[in-house]
Amino acid sequence: MHSAPSHSRENLGMLLGLIGVAGFSGTLPATRLAVAELDPTLVGLGRSVVAALFAAVLLLLLRQRLPSRHQIRSLFIVAAGVVIGFPILSAWALQQLPASHGAIVVAVLPLLTALAGSLRSQMRPSPGFWLTSLASCAAVLGFSISSGNGGLQAADLILLASVAAGAIGYAEGGELAKEMGGWQVICWALVLTAPLLILPVGIAAWQHGFSASDEAWSGFVYVSLISQLIGFFLWYQGLALGGVVRVSQVQYLQPFMTLTIAAMVLGEPVTPSMLSIAAFIVIMVALGKRMPVVAAKPA
Repeated sequence: MHSAPSHSRENLGMLLGLIGVAGFSGTLPATRLAVAELDPTLVGLGRSVVAALFAAVLLLLLRQRLPSRHQIRSLFIVAAGVVIGFPILSAWALQQLPASHGAIVVAVLPLLTALAGSLRSQMRPSPGFWLTSLASCAAVLGFSISSGNGGLQAADLILLASVAAGAIGYAEGGELAKEMGGWQVICWALVLTAPLLILPVGIAAWQHGFSASDEAWSGFVYVSLISQLIGFFLWYQGLALGGVVRVSQVQYLQPFMTLTIAAMVLGEPVTPSMLSIAAFIVIMVALGKRMPVVAAKPA
Protein backbone atom coordinates (compact mmCIF):
# COMPACT_ATOMS: atom_id res chain seq x y z
CA MET A 1 0.00 0.00 0.00
CA HIS A 2 1.34 3.41 -0.95
CA SER A 3 1.39 6.17 1.64
CA ALA A 4 1.06 9.83 0.78
CA PRO A 5 4.27 11.88 1.06
CA SER A 6 4.68 14.18 4.06
CA HIS A 7 3.89 17.86 3.68
CA SER A 8 7.56 18.91 3.72
CA ARG A 9 8.58 16.21 1.22
CA GLU A 10 5.70 17.20 -1.02
CA ASN A 11 6.70 20.88 -0.94
CA LEU A 12 10.31 20.00 -1.74
CA GLY A 13 9.09 17.76 -4.55
CA MET A 14 6.99 20.58 -5.98
CA LEU A 15 9.98 22.95 -5.84
CA LEU A 16 12.36 20.51 -7.52
CA GLY A 17 9.72 19.72 -10.13
CA LEU A 18 9.23 23.42 -10.84
CA ILE A 19 12.98 23.95 -11.33
CA GLY A 20 13.07 20.94 -13.62
CA VAL A 21 10.17 22.36 -15.63
CA ALA A 22 12.06 25.63 -15.93
CA GLY A 23 14.86 23.67 -17.57
CA PHE A 24 12.41 21.93 -19.90
CA SER A 25 10.88 25.28 -20.88
CA GLY A 26 13.62 25.96 -23.39
CA THR A 27 13.23 22.56 -25.08
CA LEU A 28 10.79 23.50 -27.83
CA PRO A 29 12.57 26.72 -28.93
CA ALA A 30 15.94 24.93 -28.82
CA THR A 31 14.58 21.99 -30.82
CA ARG A 32 13.10 24.39 -33.35
CA LEU A 33 16.49 26.08 -33.75
CA ALA A 34 18.21 22.74 -34.23
CA VAL A 35 15.81 21.09 -36.70
CA ALA A 36 15.78 24.23 -38.88
CA GLU A 37 19.22 23.10 -40.14
CA LEU A 38 19.81 19.60 -38.79
CA ASP A 39 18.01 16.35 -39.55
CA PRO A 40 15.21 15.63 -37.02
CA THR A 41 16.47 12.08 -36.40
CA LEU A 42 19.92 13.45 -35.65
CA VAL A 43 18.39 15.96 -33.22
CA GLY A 44 15.71 13.73 -31.70
CA LEU A 45 17.90 10.66 -31.10
CA GLY A 46 21.35 12.25 -31.26
CA ARG A 47 20.58 14.32 -28.17
CA SER A 48 20.05 11.07 -26.24
CA VAL A 49 23.36 9.62 -27.48
CA VAL A 50 25.24 12.73 -26.37
CA ALA A 51 23.46 12.76 -23.01
CA ALA A 52 24.24 9.04 -22.60
CA LEU A 53 27.98 9.74 -22.85
CA PHE A 54 27.83 12.17 -19.93
CA ALA A 55 25.49 9.83 -18.03
CA ALA A 56 27.93 6.92 -18.40
CA VAL A 57 30.82 9.01 -17.08
CA LEU A 58 28.74 10.13 -14.10
CA LEU A 59 27.64 6.59 -13.25
CA LEU A 60 31.25 5.35 -13.41
CA LEU A 61 32.72 8.21 -11.39
CA LEU A 62 30.14 7.77 -8.62
CA ARG A 63 30.41 3.97 -8.73
CA GLN A 64 26.71 3.29 -9.10
CA ARG A 65 25.58 -0.32 -8.77
CA LEU A 66 23.93 -2.02 -11.72
CA PRO A 67 20.11 -1.94 -11.74
CA SER A 68 18.22 -5.10 -10.89
CA ARG A 69 16.23 -7.08 -13.43
CA HIS A 70 12.89 -5.51 -12.53
CA GLN A 71 14.49 -2.06 -12.54
CA ILE A 72 15.85 -2.69 -16.04
CA ARG A 73 12.33 -3.45 -17.26
CA SER A 74 11.12 -0.15 -15.82
CA LEU A 75 14.11 1.69 -17.27
CA PHE A 76 13.24 0.51 -20.77
CA ILE A 77 9.70 1.86 -20.27
CA VAL A 78 11.20 5.18 -19.17
CA ALA A 79 13.52 5.17 -22.19
CA ALA A 80 10.72 4.36 -24.63
CA GLY A 81 8.86 7.44 -23.40
CA VAL A 82 11.43 10.15 -22.72
CA VAL A 83 14.64 8.99 -24.41
CA ILE A 84 13.14 7.85 -27.72
CA GLY A 85 9.41 8.62 -28.05
CA PHE A 86 9.06 12.23 -26.96
CA PRO A 87 12.36 13.54 -28.45
CA ILE A 88 12.03 12.03 -31.93
CA LEU A 89 8.29 12.69 -32.32
CA SER A 90 8.57 16.30 -31.15
CA ALA A 91 11.59 16.88 -33.41
CA TRP A 92 9.63 15.62 -36.44
CA ALA A 93 6.62 17.76 -35.57
CA LEU A 94 8.65 20.91 -35.00
CA GLN A 95 9.96 20.76 -38.53
CA GLN A 96 6.45 21.87 -39.53
CA LEU A 97 5.29 23.84 -36.50
CA PRO A 98 6.68 26.96 -34.80
CA ALA A 99 7.90 26.55 -31.25
CA SER A 100 5.15 28.81 -29.91
CA HIS A 101 2.50 26.50 -31.35
CA GLY A 102 4.31 23.63 -29.67
CA ALA A 103 2.70 24.77 -26.42
CA ILE A 104 0.03 22.26 -27.37
CA VAL A 105 2.45 19.56 -26.20
CA VAL A 106 2.64 20.67 -22.59
CA ALA A 107 -1.02 21.70 -22.52
CA VAL A 108 -2.17 18.12 -22.01
CA LEU A 109 1.03 16.49 -20.75
CA PRO A 110 0.43 17.22 -17.03
CA LEU A 111 -3.09 15.77 -17.19
CA LEU A 112 -1.92 12.58 -18.90
CA THR A 113 1.03 12.32 -16.52
CA ALA A 114 -1.32 12.56 -13.53
CA LEU A 115 -3.52 9.88 -15.09
CA ALA A 116 -0.58 7.58 -15.82
CA GLY A 117 0.83 8.26 -12.35
CA SER A 118 -2.44 7.40 -10.63
CA LEU A 119 -2.56 4.08 -12.48
CA ARG A 120 1.12 3.30 -11.93
CA SER A 121 1.23 4.19 -8.23
CA GLN A 122 -2.33 3.19 -7.31
CA MET A 123 -2.91 6.65 -5.85
CA ARG A 124 -6.45 7.95 -6.26
CA PRO A 125 -6.90 11.73 -6.65
CA SER A 126 -10.21 13.22 -5.50
CA PRO A 127 -12.77 14.63 -7.97
CA GLY A 128 -11.69 18.12 -6.88
CA PHE A 129 -8.13 17.40 -7.99
CA TRP A 130 -9.27 16.25 -11.43
CA LEU A 131 -11.49 19.34 -11.78
CA THR A 132 -8.59 21.71 -11.11
CA SER A 133 -6.37 19.73 -13.49
CA LEU A 134 -9.01 19.77 -16.23
CA ALA A 135 -9.54 23.51 -15.72
CA SER A 136 -5.80 24.12 -16.09
CA CYS A 137 -5.63 21.88 -19.14
CA ALA A 138 -8.59 23.62 -20.79
CA ALA A 139 -7.10 27.07 -20.15
CA VAL A 140 -3.67 26.21 -21.57
CA LEU A 141 -5.12 24.18 -24.45
CA GLY A 142 -7.45 27.04 -25.38
CA PHE A 143 -4.59 29.49 -25.30
CA SER A 144 -2.43 27.19 -27.44
CA ILE A 145 -5.12 26.74 -30.08
CA SER A 146 -5.97 30.44 -30.23
CA SER A 147 -2.29 31.31 -30.58
CA GLY A 148 -2.00 28.81 -33.42
CA ASN A 149 -4.36 30.68 -35.75
CA GLY A 150 -7.45 29.19 -34.17
CA GLY A 151 -7.00 25.53 -35.00
CA LEU A 152 -4.93 22.39 -34.78
CA GLN A 153 -2.61 21.29 -37.54
CA ALA A 154 -1.81 17.81 -38.87
CA ALA A 155 1.57 17.78 -37.11
CA ASP A 156 -0.27 18.21 -33.80
CA LEU A 157 -1.15 14.51 -34.00
CA ILE A 158 2.56 13.73 -33.83
CA LEU A 159 2.90 16.14 -30.92
CA LEU A 160 0.03 14.46 -29.11
CA ALA A 161 1.70 11.08 -29.64
CA SER A 162 4.85 12.53 -28.09
CA VAL A 163 2.72 13.68 -25.13
CA ALA A 164 1.46 10.14 -24.54
CA ALA A 165 5.01 8.78 -24.67
CA GLY A 166 6.28 11.47 -22.31
CA ALA A 167 3.47 10.92 -19.79
CA ILE A 168 4.24 7.20 -19.52
CA GLY A 169 7.96 7.87 -19.20
CA TYR A 170 7.37 10.49 -16.51
CA ALA A 171 5.06 8.28 -14.45
CA GLU A 172 7.30 5.22 -14.62
CA GLY A 173 10.44 7.22 -13.91
CA GLY A 174 8.86 9.04 -10.99
CA GLU A 175 7.99 5.76 -9.30
CA LEU A 176 11.36 4.17 -10.08
CA ALA A 177 13.18 7.22 -8.68
CA LYS A 178 11.85 6.26 -5.23
CA GLU A 179 14.12 3.21 -5.42
CA MET A 180 17.09 4.48 -7.44
CA GLY A 181 17.14 8.26 -7.14
CA GLY A 182 16.14 10.80 -9.77
CA TRP A 183 19.44 11.26 -11.60
CA GLN A 184 20.20 7.54 -11.61
CA VAL A 185 16.92 6.78 -13.41
CA ILE A 186 17.55 9.01 -16.40
CA CYS A 187 21.27 8.12 -16.54
CA TRP A 188 20.62 4.37 -16.65
CA ALA A 189 17.76 4.81 -19.13
CA LEU A 190 20.10 6.73 -21.44
CA VAL A 191 23.00 4.30 -21.10
CA LEU A 192 20.87 1.18 -21.64
CA THR A 193 19.29 2.49 -24.83
CA ALA A 194 22.29 4.28 -26.37
CA PRO A 195 23.50 1.16 -28.26
CA LEU A 196 20.10 1.00 -30.01
CA LEU A 197 20.34 4.63 -31.11
CA ILE A 198 23.88 4.80 -32.48
CA LEU A 199 23.01 3.17 -35.82
CA PRO A 200 20.03 5.41 -36.79
CA VAL A 201 21.92 8.50 -35.60
CA GLY A 202 24.97 7.46 -37.62
CA ILE A 203 22.86 6.90 -40.74
CA ALA A 204 21.17 10.29 -40.33
CA ALA A 205 24.54 11.99 -39.87
CA TRP A 206 25.98 10.22 -42.95
CA GLN A 207 22.98 11.14 -45.13
CA HIS A 208 22.51 14.73 -44.02
CA GLY A 209 25.86 15.76 -42.57
CA PHE A 210 26.75 18.05 -39.69
CA SER A 211 26.72 21.36 -41.52
CA ALA A 212 24.77 23.89 -39.46
CA SER A 213 25.15 27.32 -37.88
CA ASP A 214 26.31 27.97 -34.33
CA GLU A 215 22.71 28.84 -33.48
CA ALA A 216 21.45 25.41 -34.56
CA TRP A 217 24.22 23.64 -32.66
CA SER A 218 23.53 25.68 -29.53
CA GLY A 219 19.95 24.42 -29.68
CA PHE A 220 21.24 20.85 -30.01
CA VAL A 221 23.58 21.26 -27.04
CA TYR A 222 20.69 22.62 -24.92
CA VAL A 223 18.35 19.71 -25.65
CA SER A 224 21.19 17.22 -25.12
CA LEU A 225 22.45 18.45 -21.74
CA ILE A 226 19.55 20.36 -20.18
CA SER A 227 16.40 18.84 -21.68
CA GLN A 228 17.63 15.24 -21.83
CA LEU A 229 19.83 15.07 -18.75
CA ILE A 230 20.09 17.78 -16.10
CA GLY A 231 16.41 18.76 -16.16
CA PHE A 232 15.47 15.14 -15.48
CA PHE A 233 17.72 15.00 -12.40
CA LEU A 234 15.44 17.50 -10.69
CA TRP A 235 12.19 16.42 -12.34
CA TYR A 236 12.36 12.74 -11.40
CA GLN A 237 13.55 13.52 -7.87
CA GLY A 238 10.64 15.94 -7.50
CA LEU A 239 8.17 13.31 -8.74
CA ALA A 240 9.62 10.79 -6.29
CA LEU A 241 9.39 13.14 -3.30
CA GLY A 242 6.05 14.81 -3.96
CA GLY A 243 4.28 12.09 -5.93
CA VAL A 244 3.76 11.87 -9.69
CA VAL A 245 0.11 12.91 -9.48
CA ARG A 246 0.70 16.18 -7.61
CA VAL A 247 4.06 17.32 -8.95
CA SER A 248 3.01 16.78 -12.57
CA GLN A 249 0.64 19.73 -12.22
CA VAL A 250 3.43 22.32 -12.04
CA GLN A 251 4.12 21.57 -15.70
CA TYR A 252 1.01 23.55 -16.62
CA LEU A 253 3.27 26.58 -16.12
CA GLN A 254 5.77 25.43 -18.74
CA PRO A 255 4.15 27.18 -21.74
CA PHE A 256 4.35 30.50 -19.93
CA MET A 257 7.94 29.94 -18.89
CA THR A 258 8.67 29.22 -22.54
CA LEU A 259 6.99 32.47 -23.56
CA THR A 260 9.05 34.35 -20.97
CA ILE A 261 12.26 32.85 -22.34
CA ALA A 262 11.17 33.78 -25.87
CA ALA A 263 10.46 37.34 -24.73
CA MET A 264 13.86 37.75 -23.09
CA VAL A 265 15.93 36.00 -25.74
CA LEU A 266 13.99 36.64 -28.94
CA GLY A 267 12.09 39.80 -28.05
CA GLU A 268 8.67 38.20 -28.58
CA PRO A 269 5.83 40.06 -26.82
CA VAL A 270 4.13 38.93 -23.61
CA THR A 271 0.45 39.91 -23.77
CA PRO A 272 -1.99 40.59 -20.92
CA SER A 273 -3.92 37.44 -21.87
CA MET A 274 -0.78 35.35 -21.36
CA LEU A 275 -0.27 36.83 -17.90
CA SER A 276 -3.91 36.36 -16.91
CA ILE A 277 -3.95 32.71 -17.96
CA ALA A 278 -0.64 32.10 -16.19
CA ALA A 279 -2.13 33.58 -13.01
CA PHE A 280 -5.18 31.33 -13.40
CA ILE A 281 -2.91 28.28 -13.72
CA VAL A 282 -1.03 29.22 -10.55
CA ILE A 283 -4.34 29.42 -8.67
CA MET A 284 -5.50 26.06 -10.05
CA VAL A 285 -2.21 24.34 -9.15
CA ALA A 286 -2.44 25.80 -5.62
CA LEU A 287 -6.03 24.58 -5.27
CA GLY A 288 -5.15 21.17 -6.67
CA LYS A 289 -2.38 20.82 -4.10
CA ARG A 290 -5.01 21.12 -1.37
CA MET A 291 -7.23 18.40 -2.85
CA PRO A 292 -6.94 14.88 -1.37
CA VAL A 293 -4.88 12.21 -3.11
CA VAL A 294 -5.15 8.90 -1.28
CA ALA A 295 -3.83 5.37 -1.76
CA ALA A 296 -6.23 2.91 -3.35
CA LYS A 297 -7.58 0.20 -1.05
CA PRO A 298 -5.90 -3.17 -1.65
CA ALA A 299 -8.00 -5.77 -3.41
